[in-house]
Order: sequence, then structure tokens, then C-alpha cells
Amino acid sequence: MFDYSGKTVFVAGGTSGINLGIANGFAAAGASVFVLSRDPEKVDAAVAEISSHGNPAAGRPADVRDSEAVAAAFAQCADAFGKIDVLVSGAAGNFPAQAKDISSNGFRSVLEIDVLGTHHVMTAALPHLNQPGASIINISAPQAFNAMTWQSHVCAAKAGVDMITRTLALEWGPLGIRVNSVSPGPIEGTEGMARLAPGKGAMERVAESVPLRRNGTKQDIANMCLFLGSQMASYVSGAVIPVDGAWSLNLSGTSFDGFAAQVKHTD
Repeated sequence: MFDYSGKTVFVAGGTSGINLGIANGFAAAGASVFVLSRDPEKVDAAVAEISSHGNPAAGRPADVRDSEAVAAAFAQCADAFGKIDVLVSGAAGNFPAQAKDISSNGFRSVLEIDVLGTHHVMTAALPHLNQPGASIINISAPQAFNAMTWQSHVCAAKAGVDMITRTLALEWGPLGIRVNSVSPGPIEGTEGMARLAPGKGAMERVAESVPLRRNGTKQDIANMCLFLGSQMASYVSGAVIPVDGAWSLNLSGTSFDGFAAQVKHTD
């Protein structure tokens, strides 16, 4: 449906989970894909997987909290593949904890990975983006707009990511750059959902809480990113788009521990 032949896509955090699914989606559509994450072994494994689609792929280990390392990754990508047409910024940190129990370092770590990391990725990418016409997609979460206990750090961080999205849609719109956020719902086959809802029985209970009565797939998120990166979305910018089967409409004031009990593993 989408043809990204001759296009370059950079995926920060693109070596596992949803972000790797996005990277694979663009590669399958013909793009040259560059991935970044902290673990060199994961980078190598992801590049090998993405390359299996028959299009060029490369990567570099870097921590999004390190602005110089991030800048070096973008320079390497541009040298290898040319100007970047689509940037996906998806590096994130999360762990369940009540606010009273989160250390300063723990809270700071999530903010630095999500918020500072998003800033580093977007600003380092700017000189290498194909202007006009580039598309930036930040990966957010329902916690950005729905309060959730045990997630105060993530709620704060993802809200920050969405406000960066909106602000840079204003600042970079005159350059012809579109900036949007995608907020995934419960996506099967990801580390986050495995922690929250371990086991088949628990995942079935999550699906029951989704109005569409199914959990999402990594391909569902990749499809939205393929759309946002394409000319079919040429007038879409500054949007925060839930891809969750309307799940987030049920989450206002959600209790993490209550939700966890609801989907408790019963196998």
C-alpha cells in the first residue's frame, strides 16, 4: 500500500518491541532504515532482521541522553543513506512504582530518556532532514493524557513528549516538516505488556477492556507510522493520535494496581 523506495527512515529505539516493528514496516515498504539504541548486540540483531526485507539497513549504539552520541548517529545515517525522510523517535523508559517510592534518580532517568532524549533526537536530526517534506513521529503513550497510579514519572514524561510534538509542529512547520505523536494502546508481543499482563489469560482480559475487543499488533502501529510518513498525511501535523481500539477512552483516572489485579495471570 505504501512505497518508500528511495526513502530514508531513522528509528530511535528501533531495536525491540513496537519500534522494531515500525522499522520492519518501513523496510518492507522499501525504505533504507537506520536504527539507534543503547545495546550494541540488539543493534546488530535488529539490523540483520530489518535487512531481511531486502533493503539497506544500518545502526549505531547510542544513549539518547548523550547528545553527542545521538548527533554522531545521525551523521552516520546521512553519510550512508542521504537525507532523512522520516524520523521515528521511540526510545523510552518505564517501571511501575508509586510516586512516594520513586527515587530522584529513577524519576530523572525516565524524564531524561523520554523528554531530553526526544529533544536530542529531534534537534540532532534537523540538519539531516529532507526539507521540505520530512515527517517526524514521536511514540507517546496513553499516560500522556490519562492519569495512572504507579506511573507519575511516565505520565509526566509522555506529556512532555506530546508538548514537544505540538511545539515543534509550530516551529518547524514553516520548514515543511510535519511533527506528530502516536500513542499505542495494549500491543501484544511487547515487553511492556508482558510485564503488565503476563500470560495468555491476562492478555485476554486486557482485550476484553478494549472496545474493539482485541489487543493491538506491532503492525497496527507501523501502519499508522507509514501513513503519517507518507504524502497521504501531508496536511497532518501537531496531532497526538491514539492507536488503541478506543482503549484510552476507558482509562481516565486509571489505577495501575487495580488494572493489574483485573488482568492478573490466571493460567
